[in-house]
Amino acid sequence: MRLLVTGGSGFIGTNLVQHALDHGVEVLNLDWNPPLKAAHTPWWREWDIMDREATKRHLAEFKPTHLVHLAARTDTDVQDDIDAYRQNHEGTALLLQAIKEFGGVDRLVITSTQFVCEAGYQPKHDLDFKPFTLYGETKRRCEIATRDAGLTCVWSIIRPTTIWGPWSLRYRDVMFKVMRKGLYFHPGKAKVVRSYGYVGNVVWQIMRILAADPATVNGKVLYVGDPPMDLRVWVEAVSRELVHKPVRYIPTWMVKALAITGDVLKFFRLPFPITSGRFRSMTSDYITPMDATEAVLGKAPVGLEEGVKATVVWYDSESAAARKPTLIDTRQKPITPHP
Repeated sequence: MRLLVTGGSGFIGTNLVQHALDHGVEVLNLDWNPPLKAAHTPWWREWDIMDREATKRHLAEFKPTHLVHLAARTDTDVQDDIDAYRQNHEGTALLLQAIKEFGGVDRLVITSTQFVCEAGYQPKHDLDFKPFTLYGETKRRCEIATRDAGLTCVWSIIRPTTIWGPWSLRYRDVMFKVMRKGLYFHPGKAKVVRSYGYVGNVVWQIMRILAADPATVNGKVLYVGDPPMDLRVWVEAVSRELVHKPVRYIPTWMVKALAITGDVLKFFRLPFPITSGRFRSMTSDYITPMDATEAVLGKAPVGLEEGVKATVVWYDSESAAARKPTLIDTRQKPITPHP
């Protein structure tokens, strides 16, 4: 296997590159940001997904047999300009065209998101979409582009759920930091069911897809992550490992009021641990269909306690050295023309 990972400097990508290195797999990371883990630098090449000629050159030079496409803008901050996410849909279309022309890739995994359907909406089939953010809409377009690309290789689409674990800067910079300071609180004690996923299990699932019988994965959409769980179970597990204390709960209405305050401060670019978006995430069910994934790939190997322990070890030993990516929006760079 010669594994090319686009977006290997991101959260899931860092874990996937490390897995490849640990298992002796020839790997190359293409990303426009340097690796989160400095030790991965020898396996990184600076790359802009909008530069089709550069993509063709890297494919010809590395000659990958397997490719996992993770490169994307993944936040939901922009809701009024889809061009803020053009690397997602336009960039993926360019990549798919280059892969088809290269012709040497045997297995391909394209990364979409659970956000192609809003919370509470259960898709009836793989082409049943209901995105609720521009990010989700661009990923819907990615899925359609993949189906329309006329690929001859074995390809699969994955939809990550809410993924957590080592190298997640979002959890490092928000939840873990707040919890260590003793400032974390959870809104009420109502049961909220979420589809979460430990990143080590997601990497395991990706590698299983790359090795699976083509009949079980070719042209299929698979959610990746862990089975849905009560959010409080996950939060309590993190709190026990991180601060050795149970979680504090306060009335939901109080958290909602604080979230509104956070919205105002966010408008003025002032940091605050909770906003209305975060509040909705903490109080709304978001369940994705994971049964099909387990039926095809089997049960993921890492349990909750083991995953939390590994994440806290990373947080204490390596996380401080990781720097946030500087390139997020294609508008930060000149647009690369392509015919």
